[in-house]
Amino acid sequence: MVYQIANRNNVGPASRNFQLEVSGLHQNEVTTQNSYAIRSSSNVFITVPFSRFSEELQRLNRLGAKIVSIQALD
Repeated sequence: MVYQIANRNNVGPASRNFQLEVSGLHQNEVTTQNSYAIRSSSNVFITVPFSRFSEELQRLNRLGAKIVSIQALD
C-alpha cells in the first residue's frame, strides 16, 4: 500500500519526496483517525515531502512503527 501525505510547501529543493517503508503499524484508536486503513500483516509505504519528514518520523515512532527503509523519490 502506498499513501501520500500532502505537501504544504511545494517549492524548490525542499519539495523533494521520500518514501518510507513502515512495519508494525496496527489499527487502534489513533490510527483509526487516518484516511486509510492499516493492515498489520504487511508493510506500508508512505510518501512524505521533505518539509514534513521529521514530523512524520516522530509520529510513526509514537505509534510504535518500525522504519524498514527510506528512499528519496525524484
